[in-house]
Order: sequence, then structure tokens, then C-alpha cells
Amino acid sequence: MASTKEYLDFVLEQLSELDEVSSRAMMGEYILYYRGKVFGGIYDDRLLVKPVPVAVKLMPDAKLELPYDGAKEMLLVDDVDNREFLREMVEAMYEELAPPKKRKK
Repeated sequence: MASTKEYLDFVLEQLSELDEVSSRAMMGEYILYYRGKVFGGIYDDRLLVKPVPVAVKLMPDAKLELPYDGAKEMLLVDDVDNREFLREMVEAMYEELAPPKKRKK
């Protein structure tokens, strides 16, 4: 099942207090970026984030779920309605995220 543009728009609105949040459509789903680094995505209308240590600490009871077959597990964000929590979590995750990959020319 692909994610809806409406759910993506909702999540982006929840994160609108952060500068430099962007998304990219990929095979019916959406990859989410903060200041150029991938922090998560929208998969089957679920917000999943990378299980970096700070995210695990902020959501100790979060379920690990597969975004799609063959992918690495990610943390399911249950509290998508809490703008403040989402903003704080994404900001805190930034330092622990991998740098953007260099694109081949």
C-alpha cells in the first residue's frame, strides 16, 4: 500500500517549525530529510525514523518495524500529533544521522 500525499502533508505541517525539512517521493513512499540528512520516511501512512540512539532514548517503547521488505528496521513514531515532540526529536537526531551521500556525476 502506498502512502498518501495527505499524510505526507500532515507530517510536514507538524514539522513546519523546523527549517530545511524536505521530502522526496520514492516508489509510492516518501523519504524525509532534515538539513540534507535522511532521518526517516513515510511508509504505508506511518512515520518511521532511523533508530539512532537519541531516538531510541526518546521513544523507549517504540516498535521496530520494516518500512518495506528487505529494509532495515526503523522506529514507529506513535505520537505524530505532538508537534513539539517531533520537532525536538528530529533536531536531537541530526548529529547522529549519517552525512548525505555524494552523488555520482
